[in-house]
Amino acid sequence: MRNIFGTTLLIAILLLAATRIAAQEYQTKNNILYRTAEETQADAYINERCRLDVYYPGNVKDFTTVVWFHGGGLEGGEKYIPETWKNKGIAVVAVNYRLHPKVKCPVYIEDAAAAVAWVLHHIAEFGGNPDKIVVSGHSAGGYLASMTGLDKKWLAKYDIDADKIAMLIPFSGHTITHMTIRKERGISDKQPVVDEFAPLWHVRSDAPPLVLITGDRELEMLGRYEENAYMMRMMKIAGHTQTKLYELDGFDHGGMASPAYEILLNEIKSLSK
Repeated sequence: MRNIFGTTLLIAILLLAATRIAAQEYQTKNNILYRTAEETQADAYINERCRLDVYYPGNVKDFTTVVWFHGGGLEGGEKYIPETWKNKGIAVVAVNYRLHPKVKCPVYIEDAAAAVAWVLHHIAEFGGNPDKIVVSGHSAGGYLASMTGLDKKWLAKYDIDADKIAMLIPFSGHTITHMTIRKERGISDKQPVVDEFAPLWHVRSDAPPLVLITGDRELEMLGRYEENAYMMRMMKIAGHTQTKLYELDGFDHGGMASPAYEILLNEIKSLSK
């Protein structure tokens, strides 16, 4: 009798483990074009760069999705899925976009908006919840995340209100006009500019929740911490009640991404409540 009970218990445990493993199966769809067929046919560079990867839990529904833009100064970089975010019950959409010098401002932002629009329109097909879209990125990618979510005109082109985004979490992103855009105008990277291509230009009280993350102010690139600190202050002055800033002591511009991945996972838990 004892052996039968033990065997039954073991089978139940194995079945439960098998169920949990099945529930955690992940799939990846690679190199999906997020621009239209007409746009792709008209421009070979669109066909090359305007692609994204969708990493998602295959047996889970209603999950949160992080749209992730790589860094590289708007001049380089390649889409990737951060290892820290794998097997965490969320989807990650890694996006490539066109780069300087083959294109110039505002093409980078237009591509970012097109990718976010694609996710909002299609994530339900993968089981995701379009009301749980988080837009993030590191460095240039953080800049693109902020511009897409704060300047409403980019997503309006797709009949999408930018406030549909559940949360913006830029990692060490410019809040002034990006240095590569300034370079296109012959302006030094040490000369700050704030205009329509600066997230700071689009401070508003009704924006999605904004989580700003930077490295150590003494180790960061140029004045990146101070830019983000000013952004936080101005958002609060404008009446935005859901802006916060993390400074990661001891981490430089590149190194801050690793702990920032964990901060993002903690911040987006609120979307599951």
